[in-house]
Amino acid sequence: MAKYIYQHDQWPDFTWKDKEINVILGKVRHLQGKILGQMGALGFSIKEEAILSTLTLDVLKSSEIEGELLNYEQVRSSIARKLGIEYAGMVHSGRDVEGVVEMMLDATQKYNETLDEERLFGWHAALFPTGWSGMHRIDAGCYRDGEMQVVSGPMGKEKVHYQAPSPKLIKQEMDKFLDWFNRETKIDNVLKAAIAHFWFIIIHPFDDGNGRIARAISDMLLARSEDSPQRFYSLSNQILIEKKVYYEILQKVQHSSGDITKWLDWFLNCLYRALISTEETLKRVLKKADFWNKHNDTVLNSRQRLMLNKLIDGFDGKLKTSKWAKIAKCSPDTALRDIKDLIEKGIMKQEESGGRSTNYELVDN
Repeated sequence: MAKYIYQHDQWPDFTWKDKEINVILGKVRHLQGKILGQMGALGFSIKEEAILSTLTLDVLKSSEIEGELLNYEQVRSSIARKLGIEYAGMVHSGRDVEGVVEMMLDATQKYNETLDEERLFGWHAALFPTGWSGMHRIDAGCYRDGEMQVVSGPMGKEKVHYQAPSPKLIKQEMDKFLDWFNRETKIDNVLKAAIAHFWFIIIHPFDDGNGRIARAISDMLLARSEDSPQRFYSLSNQILIEKKVYYEILQKVQHSSGDITKWLDWFLNCLYRALISTEETLKRVLKKADFWNKHNDTVLNSRQRLMLNKLIDGFDGKLKTSKWAKIAKCSPDTALRDIKDLIEKGIMKQEESGGRSTNYELVDN
């Protein structure tokens, strides 16, 4: 069996080939600067909307990588409340959502504060408020005290993908990691985000939630790299898109003797693609701002505002009167009146497809 990276003598002194990653690191840095510049030129409320959209995406997708689907409205409402952003249609959020949001905001809003054992334990406890992960009771808010294997396949035919360091070593391994994390190093913080992600995953210090915490650690260092708590792109969303390769590359590099060039190259390229897709998100946010500027003086009720925001954000499926009534919590008659009023104002129209039921959509401006 090939040795794991942590079983080599030089662990954890990672090496990499600068030549192979300098070009992509430069591209990432350039695009980061460009996006921060574009965001800096935006008005306060548009910037707020962009940050809220990005953080919501980040929390949802980081959990989805682990197969956990959180409720979009609950996540968005929880983030908005914690950042002091008001909007129509906020909903109550469950403890599971609150915990993930708290961890993410602590990492990104307090990016310059020391990351120590106590803070990590707080994140872990927030992820598992009940002390259970699915059907399994786990030790929350402390390092694991059992062996840890990453396996797949049916019972009796499991395939071991990874065997993490022994629980006896966790404390000293994490002390080394945290000391390096908090020390001023000459390493660029974007590169440091990539190394920290890999290093933490290799130690696998917790019973569960290691992936989500590794991604929060990366986000924290990316915030440091920009010296800003304002998040305008989601690395987790891009990792989810490339999930298969993410796991493949981790598996490959876990058997390296210390050279992590392949991992760094993949991470930086993944981050670059996340930044590219942010430019698309920005376009949507600007479109929304443009819409509301145009309709600044249009008389609209709170139900209409709520539904128009949903439509601009990208509404799933077809909009019928019954759906409007359900989401806006009103009668079908009221919903129809709301829609007809918006049609008269030139904001909405009937879909041309016809058919037995009538669908409505925004007028393209």
